[in-house]
Amino acid sequence: MPDVTPYEKLLVEKHTILSVVAGSRSFGLATEASDTDRRGVYAAPTRDFWRLAKPPRHVAGPLPEQFSWEVERFCELALAGNPNLLEVLHSPQVERCTELGAELRALAPAFLSRRVHRTFGRYADSQLAKAQRRLDREGAPKWKHVLHLLRLLLSAGELLRTGAMDIDAGPHRDRLLAVGRGEVPWPRITAWRAELTAALDAALPASPLPEEPDGERVQAWLVSVRSRGLAGG
Repeated sequence: MPDVTPYEKLLVEKHTILSVVAGSRSFGLATEASDTDRRGVYAAPTRDFWRLAKPPRHVAGPLPEQFSWEVERFCELALAGNPNLLEVLHSPQVERCTELGAELRALAPAFLSRRVHRTFGRYADSQLAKAQRRLDREGAPKWKHVLHLLRLLLSAGELLRTGAMDIDAGPHRDRLLAVGRGEVPWPRITAWRAELTAALDAALPASPLPEEPDGERVQAWLVSVRSRGLAGG
């Protein structure tokens, strides 16, 4: 079990506003061996920020495979186009959603911008570089990581083309799972990655997404969360 303090446990159990199933189970790529990854957002009580020791910006646990962000940190990372955070807002498997959580999900379009071209692309590039180094060193990469970098590029390309985020990789399930099992030769993987990267670049100029996310709208909502947290004690 993850090692969390009583206060961290309280934040996650009592102040979570949104909790979803993430990872393979939300991407349509789950197998019998897949873990159940949970990701969440909690809103620490406003008065807790008046202390010298501020609330933690994230908590790993208390359940296995569970990770949560404090709402302000979540907004910061999502505005920057972090793939993991954006996928939380678009998971089809919602386990807990308060009134504030529903507002956050409704705010999801405000976080989307053309920044995803850079953030998703850079993340995929870094994962490919790690996979290549492991391949050179040990003879095989972590195939699960290779699967997900390809899935991420597929998702990013669709997002740039349509302006809407769809994390369901079901249409590519068989091909991606074959990659995850190590059944696809490395040259075919790098060729697919190059094809997806080219499609990502081609989608950028005509993308319906704005150049920047709507930070003012997100900030106004966050201020309202803090105000209501203070009023509610």
